[in-house]
Amino acid sequence: MATIKRLAHGWKLFELSWLFAFTAVAVILTVLWKDNLFGFTVTVTGCLCVMLTAKGKPSSYIYGMYNTFGYAWLAWNNHLYGEVAENLLFFVPMNIIGFILWRRKMNEGTVIMKSLGPKKTVVMSVICAACIAAFGFLLSLIPLQNTPYIDAATNVLSFIATFLMIWRYKEQWLLYIALNILSVIMWAARLANGSPDGAMMVLMWGAYLVNAAYGYINWSRGVKAAREAGLA
Repeated sequence: MATIKRLAHGWKLFELSWLFAFTAVAVILTVLWKDNLFGFTVTVTGCLCVMLTAKGKPSSYIYGMYNTFGYAWLAWNNHLYGEVAENLLFFVPMNIIGFILWRRKMNEGTVIMKSLGPKKTVVMSVICAACIAAFGFLLSLIPLQNTPYIDAATNVLSFIATFLMIWRYKEQWLLYIALNILSVIMWAARLANGSPDGAMMVLMWGAYLVNAAYGYINWSRGVKAAREAGLA
């Protein structure tokens, strides 16, 4: 009982229930669809990572590192080369940088959260749209590349959202919501084309979408609390 209490310390009922339900579904689908264990571990560590990020915990970067390497391998096998490059060349170093920066801006075990504000959010949106159009065109020139503009969108949104995350801005979650919707569409297309990894990846990105909505709500509260405490 004492162990359960320690594990549940600082966790809300919704968070624990969400993680338990998701893991249970992932196990069932892995067995029913005879999916590989590796894809299962990538999915579960990814969900732990995003939930801990929504809670503002630096440990999210530890789970994120395993998920980064694992997802890059799955993307390579599915000819999603933009995803591969982004994960290996960008997310690996950013996991390290993010962990260090978050550890320097903590308050009672949780990272101090900030907000961009309306004007900077509009500028961010324009930059995202321009980068997606340019990168999508470049990816469309690569032989065997699947869904180039969706792949470009997921890369650009991930890139910008990651910087917002390490700088502790709540608007990261708006980009993650859009990113997760596009990623579900992208992997659903791969599933329809017979990809053995498609089903688990659709599940993972669908879970990320639910978490992103929760993350925005939780970080909005965190921003308010930081302002009231004079920390932001």
